[in-house]
Parts: sequence; structure tokens; C-alpha cells
Amino acid sequence: MSQDKHMASNLFLSGAAAVIIIAGIKSAADMLVPFLLAIFIAVLSAPLMRWLTRRHIPDVAAVLILVSGLLILGTALATFLGGTLNAFYKDIPLYETKLETMLAGTVDWIRGFGLDIPDNVLQDAINPGVVMGTVTRVFNGLGSVLTNTFLILFTVVFILLEASGMPAKLKTAFGEQTTALEHFERFSDLVQRYLAIKTLMSLGTGLTIGIVLWIIGVDYAPVWALVAFLLNYIPNIGSIIAAVPAVLVALIQIGPAAALGTAISYIVINTLFGNVIEPRMMGRTLGLSTLVVFLSLVFWGWILGPVGMLLSIPLTMVVKIALETNPQSRWLATLLDH
Repeated sequence: MSQDKHMASNLFLSGAAAVIIIAGIKSAADMLVPFLLAIFIAVLSAPLMRWLTRRHIPDVAAVLILVSGLLILGTALATFLGGTLNAFYKDIPLYETKLETMLAGTVDWIRGFGLDIPDNVLQDAINPGVVMGTVTRVFNGLGSVLTNTFLILFTVVFILLEASGMPAKLKTAFGEQTTALEHFERFSDLVQRYLAIKTLMSLGTGLTIGIVLWIIGVDYAPVWALVAFLLNYIPNIGSIIAAVPAVLVALIQIGPAAALGTAISYIVINTLFGNVIEPRMMGRTLGLSTLVVFLSLVFWGWILGPVGMLLSIPLTMVVKIALETNPQSRWLATLLDH
């Protein structure tokens, strides 16, 4: 009985500690998010860093080359988004007016079947301001990340400069027989493979959607392609969120047929890349069940916001690897597996 009480006490203390840690992470989310992004950018950049150093380029010069490329890419992205968002924000009142007119026409069409409905029933159910505000929040979420670009880049610089000496430091700190280095390398390899494949799939998804929307004639097709590229990193629901503003703009700008074509295009493209090509390339890289992937999306999104959704899989992989290192918590890692 005393052993059962001891186990119950340990479980209670572990649960209490977990709640305190989660509460602390959530309260410090604004500060943690840029550093988490920097860590994962550095992990993704590590293979290129090693490629440069193997060609006898000094560490400092290799880091400067990588950061310069990231800075150019970030500046181009910020410039593109800035100019396009200004134009889109100016068009939002026009889109709202067109949507109100369309809803009023729909009410008249329903009345043609002999149904007596109030004039504002659809406007109350589908508020144009709320609908367009959803589109605006998608862009604001992207913009909030770009505001921390320089902080993220500086952090990436220091991480990459320290990376080469990290194995020696771990051996000095924990001894020659430490498994910390092995676990770190395993995590790094998993995350690099996952992010590389996900980036390739997101790029293919974004480019294909951009071309299709341009053919249909939807306004701001390059923007919706960029949104599709970025939100494709969010498992399960990212592609759905990315489709909403594009379908809405197609409906308001062109009409129901274009909106239907846009929706079908999103479904076909995301099914092809997300359910056919990506699983074949990814294989069992993640080692996470589908339920765990979805729950991790909800959990990290709740704690860290939109960026937590983007990083939900790598963060869950870190937790899984940490659980596997301890014999007492290894059963929890098994529950997270396929």
C-alpha cells in the first residue's frame, strides 16, 4: 500500500510540476516564440552550414553567408507582403459592400420560392466585417512574425556559431559516456528531415495554388499562394484555413462558379500533396500517431498561438525524445508512437 501511495504521490507531483511549467510557458509565449523560431531555423540551416564548412569556409563566414541569404529572403517577403497588404486593406470595404449586395440578392432569390424571410437574416448570420476580419487576422499573424525578424536572425547567428563547439561542451559537462549528444543528433536529424520534406511539399502546394488561382482570375493570387505555403506547415487544418480567404474573394470578385472552382482546386491540390506525395516521402519519420499530431496542434496552438501550430510537430518530437530518455517515462513515449 505504501508503494501505491508513493506512486500516486509521484504522479501528483509530476502533474503539478507539468501544470506550473505549461502556465509559465504560456505566460512567456511572446518572449519564447522568437527564440523557438530561431532554434528551428538554425536546425534547418545546419546541413547547409556543414556543407559550407566542409569546403574550408570559416565558421564566421559561413554563418554570414547563411544569415545574408535569410535576410535577403525576409526583406523580399516583408516588402512583398507590405505593399500587397496595403492594397488589400484598401479593397476590404469594397469587398464588404459587394458581399452585402450578394447577400441581399440571395435573400430575394430565396423569397422567389415563396419563403418569407427578414431582409437582414443572412447579414446577421454572415457578417461581412467579421468574414473579412478573418482574412485580415491571417495576415496580421504573418506580420507579427516578421516584426521580430532581426531578433530571430541575431539569435540564429549565435546558435550557429555555438553549434560547432556544442558536442565538446556536452561531453565536458556530462562526461564522455553521455547520451545527450546522441539524443540531440537524433532530434536534429528528425527535425531537419521533417522540415525539409514539409518545406518542399509546402512550396509545391503554394506554387500550384498560385498558378490555378491566376488562371481562374482571383485577385491577389500570389498572396494566397504565399498563405497556402506558410499555413501548409500547420497539420490537418492549415490547408483549410488557407482556402477560406481565397474562396471568399473568388466568390465576391467573380461569382459562385469561381468560388466552387477555387474550393475544388484547394481540395485536389492539398489531397495530392498532403495525402499522396507527402506520406510517401515522409514514411515513418515522425513516429507520431495521427491523434497525437492533431492534439499537439491544439495544445501548442493554445500555448504559443499561431507559431505554436507551425512548430507543433517538432516541439512534440522534442517531448517524445525527452520521454524516451527516462526509463520511468518511456511508457508515455510509447503512447505517442504509431
